[in-house]
Amino acid sequence: MTAEQRHTDTTFSLGTRLEEDTRLPDSAPRQTASAIDAAGNPVTSVNTENQGHGRTGVIHTPHGDIHTPAFIPVGTKATVKTLTPQQVRSTGAQAVLSNAYHLYLQPGPEIVDQAGGVAAFENWHGPTYTDSGGFQVMSLGVGFKKVLAMDTKGLDKKDIVAQQSKRMAVVDEDGVDFRSVIDGSKHRFTPEVSMQIQHQLGADIIFAFDELTTLVNTRHYQERSVERTHRWAQRCLEEHYRQTVLREDKPLQSLWGVVQGAQYEDLRKQAARGLVELSDAAIADGRRGFGGYGIGGALEKENLGTIVNWVCEELPENMPRHLLGISEPDDLFTGVAAGADTFDCVAPTRLARRGGVYTLDGRMNLTNARFKNDFSPIDAEVGGEVSDNYSRAYIHHLLKAKEFLAGTLCTMHNLHFMITLVDNIRRSIEEGRFVEYRAEFMSRYYGEGWEARLG
Repeated sequence: MTAEQRHTDTTFSLGTRLEEDTRLPDSAPRQTASAIDAAGNPVTSVNTENQGHGRTGVIHTPHGDIHTPAFIPVGTKATVKTLTPQQVRSTGAQAVLSNAYHLYLQPGPEIVDQAGGVAAFENWHGPTYTDSGGFQVMSLGVGFKKVLAMDTKGLDKKDIVAQQSKRMAVVDEDGVDFRSVIDGSKHRFTPEVSMQIQHQLGADIIFAFDELTTLVNTRHYQERSVERTHRWAQRCLEEHYRQTVLREDKPLQSLWGVVQGAQYEDLRKQAARGLVELSDAAIADGRRGFGGYGIGGALEKENLGTIVNWVCEELPENMPRHLLGISEPDDLFTGVAAGADTFDCVAPTRLARRGGVYTLDGRMNLTNARFKNDFSPIDAEVGGEVSDNYSRAYIHHLLKAKEFLAGTLCTMHNLHFMITLVDNIRRSIEEGRFVEYRAEFMSRYYGEGWEARLG
């Protein structure tokens, strides 16, 4: 670590604002009962995601810059599955996000700390994020099956939340008791424990410990959860400052608060305002405040833009905003227009390991028999190392033969596709043609009726 890194804090420089009106002029307003305004009424709106919040910018960290909007690949256990760090870098990735829960269980944060932090441990030369562990504690322990449902149609509550007797995590005011997914051993996370772990992991950007809820939790429970997450955020700020002082020989880390509140406008805005107030109070007291904000929790796909817009109305313009767990192309356009700066999700890499790949003409699965004699690249227009050097037929063969290289090639392609897409979105904002590029990409990728996908 250099002296400069020790004294360099993470900051954000605002670039080009999205000035275009991103609403679709021919779209009729629709009522969605899942998004609830401050008066308790269902929201009646469509494509209102841009109220001046979309923008480009640069997040400056001790280990390098992140030009935004940006897609951040997920390296859950200090590795993007099937890829070396050099291969991740070759996709255009600017940063990687690792998981505090999994690294706590294995190999343990003390090992990563001894290695010099997660970047040094995995030989990644660039900015890093770690999440708080809250999502995994709740999702793996309460039964969300690793991903949150963005659509509850056709699902029963038991399909989303495990029965109490089967849960591996229990929430109380102080924190969460949970069992390891590795060996069933008992553990406990509190805001203080999460901060201690994330300081040992040493990422540039870390997140406050929050309580994750689902679309099937009651309004009353969502209210209590937002209040509890607020109190946990206060404790995170206090422990973050304490750890920063104790570990004065380590690079500065930026703590970001996480906005919850599900589909309720008043709760989302209350949560966002509350985090800003906590941050301002900490700074006024001579301590460190939040360096940015995450937008998390369960929300329905069709309300994504509306909810992100609510939150961004309350957050400082000079702070970066990270939308947690989002990666579908239509959601990226919606999230950027509404004001999100960075995104992460496991979907592109998980899909790749099953043979699923993105192309400009939509998704396809290379395990299908029709690719056996198809010697064309996955997507010649998108290009990249995989499309420039390997055929669909070859990757189909690797998948059928269960060769590990199949996952590597599909993962490299999907990350290159997603990162290039967000890079192009950033460029379109700078050039004043975001709406044009969105129509060009979406009409080809999704086909007729693509407009209905914008939340």
